[in-house]
Amino acid sequence: MSTDFHQKSVSLLSEQLAEKGIDIQELLSKISAFQIAVPSWALGAGGTRFGRFSIGGEPRNLEEKLDDIGLLARLTKKTDAVSLHIPWDIPQDAQAIRQKAAELGISFDAMNSNTFQDYGQSLSYKMGSLSNANAAIRQQAVEHNIQVIEIGKSLGSKGLTVWLADGSNFPGQAHFRKALQWTEESLKSIYSKMPDDWKLLLEYKPYEPNFYHTVIPDWGTSSFLCRQLGGRAKVLVDLGHHLPNTNIEQIVATLMHQGMLAGFHFNDSKFGDDDLSTGSIKPYQLFLIFCELVGGAEENAQAWESISWMIDASHNTKDPIEDLIQALESIAQAYAKALLVDRAKLAQCQVEGDVVGAQEILQDAFLTDVRALVREARVRSGGEDDPLAFYRKEKIREKLIAKRGKNSQASGL
Repeated sequence: MSTDFHQKSVSLLSEQLAEKGIDIQELLSKISAFQIAVPSWALGAGGTRFGRFSIGGEPRNLEEKLDDIGLLARLTKKTDAVSLHIPWDIPQDAQAIRQKAAELGISFDAMNSNTFQDYGQSLSYKMGSLSNANAAIRQQAVEHNIQVIEIGKSLGSKGLTVWLADGSNFPGQAHFRKALQWTEESLKSIYSKMPDDWKLLLEYKPYEPNFYHTVIPDWGTSSFLCRQLGGRAKVLVDLGHHLPNTNIEQIVATLMHQGMLAGFHFNDSKFGDDDLSTGSIKPYQLFLIFCELVGGAEENAQAWESISWMIDASHNTKDPIEDLIQALESIAQAYAKALLVDRAKLAQCQVEGDVVGAQEILQDAFLTDVRALVREARVRSGGEDDPLAFYRKEKIREKLIAKRGKNSQASGL
């Protein structure tokens, strides 16, 4: 897009919004301030149980992962933090890694533990980790999470994300109540070792890899466990971790009402847990989720600053960096549209039972083309006018392949 055309688009949108009493400068400020963390594992090609296809030039170590996130930060001005996964990202020199990240303008978001696979530990997690019937295995999983906390402390992180693959595939395989009890006891041990300024983000998932029962299958179970731990434990919502057609925006509203929303893992889904590009399948749902988030914050249900934001996707066919650029843009656009909702008129429609009027208000915001607005916020922050076009024009993937090799791949991805 030419600079002249862009400026005309911004000017026109500014006039349209001014007629509605919306200050475009305030909007630009909010859009610029909204930052989404990138996970270290999202920088390489993903895969399925059938196989994985390298795209080449993928980061081979933690330092190169930080380089890629630094590139994303420079191009998009929409991310300023990385979320590490242990043991995939154990730093050899935590101080050096922290310094490198600081030079790139990157901080460390919540740390992620891994008890869903075996990676050389003495006891296997095949039959579960924090919920395992074997006390020694549960203790091993607890100690791993404590190790993750210690690594996070050395990097300046302030949170621990726990996702469990624990569950069962067949009736009778596991004792439901005992599995939940053991999970609660294990989480309490972990929580007790967290610094006072840390929070625990507890994920949920209805199925996969277990399909008969999952120990933490829904937001209610996650919320229950968090309440047993303390005020710094809250529920993490992964957009892909829901059954088809689940009303995620209602879940978000309910958690905010309870002050129990820890944060988000952004992705998209068609049938189940697909980890597809954010906004690629259900952009209206993403918009409605942000409507609840913005409304909840404005109405003091839960402070905006208390919520964590991160992308979590698997790039099986796309260039990971290109996908992350697309995702960051989609999230920014959904947020910008949610800021345009006339909440006073919407509230009036809700009180009066004006269903048509309420729909029109939401549709008006959703159908507003905010791309110029998001672009302007990015450019004013020092980012590229069109990050994806710049990435392709500069042949950055080709340069990464030349530097790192055609079949490079970081551990754990």
